Amino acid sequence: QVQLVESGGGLVQAGGSLRLSCAASGRTFSSYAMGWFRQAPGKEREFVAAISRGGGTTNYEDSVKGRFTISRDNAKNTVYLQMNSLKPEDTAVYYCAQRNTIYMSRFGHEYDYWGQGTQVTVSL
Repeated sequence: QVQLVESGGGLVQAGGSLRLSCAASGRTFSSYAMGWFRQAPGKEREFVAAISRGGGTTNYEDSVKGRFTISRDNAKNTVYLQMNSLKPEDTAVYYCAQRNTIYMSRFGHEYDYWGQGTQVTVSL
């Protein structure tokens, strides 16, 4: 069974940075595309970023382009989300997810495995 565990969330001031990590276990990590999503209170789950199986191709939501960077280290079975220039509107629970295919997607229903999330809070 696939298990995804996020870490690295916390409280940060506007303009600051955080790096989230997602450690995967249970199957061959390097064969599958990965994604990050977030959900703020009272809002629907939102796509943030996705990365191809080898890490050479990425896709970002417009609101985070130029500020966030998704990457992966297949030797460590880990995907990362580096978040810079954080804004209060970035406050949310952040989830990592894994597909059952090599192809990237920005749609949550196309992902098969999910972590339990890590809270990111950006203060003024």
